Amino acid sequence: MAKERPEAPGTEASTPDRILLAAERLFSERGIDGVSLREITSAAGVNSAAAHYHFGSKEAVLAELFARRARPIADRRAQLLGEVKTNRQGRPAVEDVLRAFLQPALDLMETPEGLAFTRLRARMMFERDDVKREIMARTFDATSRMAMEALARALPRLPQKELQWRFHFLLGSMVYSMARPGRIESVTKGSLRTDDPRATLDHLVRYAAAGLRAP
Repeated sequence: MAKERPEAPGTEASTPDRILLAAERLFSERGIDGVSLREITSAAGVNSAAAHYHFGSKEAVLAELFARRARPIADRRAQLLGEVKTNRQGRPAVEDVLRAFLQPALDLMETPEGLAFTRLRARMMFERDDVKREIMARTFDATSRMAMEALARALPRLPQKELQWRFHFLLGSMVYSMARPGRIESVTKGSLRTDDPRATLDHLVRYAAAGLRAP
């Protein structure tokens, strides 16, 4: 975690916050490996010594940034999954589980900071470095397992391995939708837009539920 150090009166953002905001923007634009710690400090308007004092390394900057942005998503997801109602057989509705799992991440897209983080998260899905994969796992594995367990209760006849494959495709659809690459806007000449998180959530829940229930 970043070390705290008193800032001068009237400072709008602390030094650690400025470093994290600059890192988030640069990481989301160019990827983690394409950005150096020196570039981050330059963009933040601080000297290199400040970055080393507060974080120590680029990987520590990434870990702190991910913890700040992703932990609220994971906490809200765990809360919503824990509140999903079940029927007399103890089975939740597939749509309710999907909405609880997807909504916290898609809600983040409604803020500029959230959009930057979703682009960063999309990039990290394709990073092969073990450090980056460990950061993702530390934050999201627990709630992903919660969702899979709930879906297994909702679909008791679906073999475990098949459920895992379908959940894999669900994750891909979610991250691609969050990244907003603009492909469907191009294909449809702008007649379909994906910049409404609520509409995206509704369509993705219907699509994923149909796939999960398929024979």
